[in-house]
Amino acid sequence: MAEHYFSKEPTSSLRRYRIETKIRGFHLVFITASGVFSPRRIDKGTLLLAESMVIEKGWRVLDLGAGYGVLGIVAAKVADKGYVIMTEINRRAAMLARLNIKLNNLINCEVREGNLYEPVKHEKFNTIISNPPQSAGLKVCFKIISEAPCHLLRGGILQLVARHNKGGRRLMNEMEKVFGNVDVTASKWGYRVYISRLNS
Repeated sequence: MAEHYFSKEPTSSLRRYRIETKIRGFHLVFITASGVFSPRRIDKGTLLLAESMVIEKGWRVLDLGAGYGVLGIVAAKVADKGYVIMTEINRRAAMLARLNIKLNNLINCEVREGNLYEPVKHEKFNTIISNPPQSAGLKVCFKIISEAPCHLLRGGILQLVARHNKGGRRLMNEMEKVFGNVDVTASKWGYRVYISRLNS
């Protein structure tokens, strides 16, 4: 059976890669490796969400399933005096995200190992951001949506990215069902960014 990037303990041999890029005006460096999601380049969905996500200064941000840390690190740069928590089940990805936090000279974020919301029980955020692991199955993606309201402050927002014609439409419909609202705020390369706001 093929190993998935959401495996807790990747068994593939460790091959490292380096990505240098500019996102939202920030020059960023990422060390990546085999056994994690999209190790050779930042995938287009993550890039679209990183460029378009709504992040305000001072916000508490949760990056769910952070991988090697692209979304969380961009959020930490934009949020400035806010704070970002990244959760990740894949230990190799979590190790890389911690390394990338240091490489990008950030002190306002941290990585916690565990599945989805487990590492942030009873904590609330201004926004939850995620490129959900669609290959893990719809049940996992729906759990991200259904449990989000318990981890959002009033007026907080859930921001997801997905290929609209490859599961994204179902995620959008589920967000509408759970939150009573959903907007598409960005669209490119077949991907769309969906945002729902907690109004109560």
